Amino acid sequence: MINWLLIAQGIYLTILVATMIRIIYDTTVPSKTFAYLMLVVILPVVGIVFYYAVGTNMRKRRLYADKLIGDGKVRQKLMAEAERHTGGLLATRQELGPYKKLINLMQHTNLNPLTADNSVDILVNGEHKFPRVKEMLRRAEHHIHIEYYRFEDDLVGRGLEEILLERARAGVKIRLIYDDFGSRSIRHKMAHRLREAGAEVMPYYRMTATTFLSRFNYRNHRKVIVIDGHTAFVGGINVSEAYDNEIGKNKNTPFWRDTHMMVKGSAVHQLQYLFLNDWNFCTKDQKVSLEEARQHYFPEITKPPGNIAMQIAASGPDSKAPAILYSILQAIDLAEEELLITTPYFIPGQSLMDNICIAAGTGLDVRLMVPRKGDSKVVSKAAASYYQRLLEAGVRIFEYEKGFVHAKTLVVDRALSIVGTANLDIRSFDLNFEVNAIVYDQTTGSQMAATFFDDAEEATELTLEEWMKRGKLTRFIEKLARLMSPVL
Repeated sequence: MINWLLIAQGIYLTILVATMIRIIYDTTVPSKTFAYLMLVVILPVVGIVFYYAVGTNMRKRRLYADKLIGDGKVRQKLMAEAERHTGGLLATRQELGPYKKLINLMQHTNLNPLTADNSVDILVNGEHKFPRVKEMLRRAEHHIHIEYYRFEDDLVGRGLEEILLERARAGVKIRLIYDDFGSRSIRHKMAHRLREAGAEVMPYYRMTATTFLSRFNYRNHRKVIVIDGHTAFVGGINVSEAYDNEIGKNKNTPFWRDTHMMVKGSAVHQLQYLFLNDWNFCTKDQKVSLEEARQHYFPEITKPPGNIAMQIAASGPDSKAPAILYSILQAIDLAEEELLITTPYFIPGQSLMDNICIAAGTGLDVRLMVPRKGDSKVVSKAAASYYQRLLEAGVRIFEYEKGFVHAKTLVVDRALSIVGTANLDIRSFDLNFEVNAIVYDQTTGSQMAATFFDDAEEATELTLEEWMKRGKLTRFIEKLARLMSPVL
């Protein structure tokens, strides 16, 4: 008689051993390796499913390889061109000298050359962003490329859709990438309406019943619009009425504090390149060739709109290195006087935590802005578990009280600014596809700093003395929530 129970146990033991070998082989951080090993052993079946859903090293496995540039020789040529271009600018723009390390880092890890002919408009909150977006969309003559984590079928989403439909019917090439989880509301009706008008609409990393667990954590969190190859938008504001405080007044929704950026100049080409790479990953039949891209989507900028120097940092499971994390670590290292950080989700990981504490310990004025009341209790508790060490190191922490602060910004010495989609958490550094703009400009830096201090007027500063009065149960819950950091 066949002992099915014994066979099942043998099969499970084989899967368990194979999983443990894969964890040891794939996971590079010893503490994380040990945690996953304990998880699969202590929680039979559940632990293994959890690991394969969120713990596999996608960056190492290179599952996202179908991109615009697949030819190594082409990449080498572009790298050489980028090095020459960046080297020339560093030689002529002496004020960029202090940031040479960061500039070179982004060039080598991200293939993103320095450009210095840009103009930048900082857009604070959705009620300022969306009118500018609509204005520029209406001016589109050749193409509109849009990529969003959250694009909703609501007042704001339909307002943009109306313009896209009109432009598509006028012959403008429309391409829209939406995240298949974050933009669930447009999957059917809105996507269908756009396609009927001639637009091309694609989900990013489509999720099905059989792929949900393996794909759920690897989301496209980017928010990018590129218009005719010369104007772009990037930042933290999704396409949703929740981000527009004018609409929120009528619906009694919480105030939403966020930051976005409109860019004109050669930096737009880097965002264009990023979009086309993502587009080619999404589609099988409508790919853009390198030759087509060069002919139609990277127009020569004959009249520079400004003289601001910029780079674009992008990373995700498809990148060889966590470029966004590296850029933030390097930016912090370059600070000499002041460091202003705003993030809605603060789960930093060891390297970033150490860098921030070291910066404060050297005497820098380091300030961190976080929401007092987040949109996730677990994330808020996990973030709070880091505050004691920060306060002890001398970091000044401000909890924003007017509403929910969703901006993802960093300002160094009021001369270097980072604005984008990446939160200061493990998910943004390791799991999501993200993009940040790095701006080397004192005027922009001063504006960003002024915005930070305006936000501080709507915030309460934490003190170490008051923070230490929290009860033991509260601290235990925070530590418990912190254990979920890798997937929050």
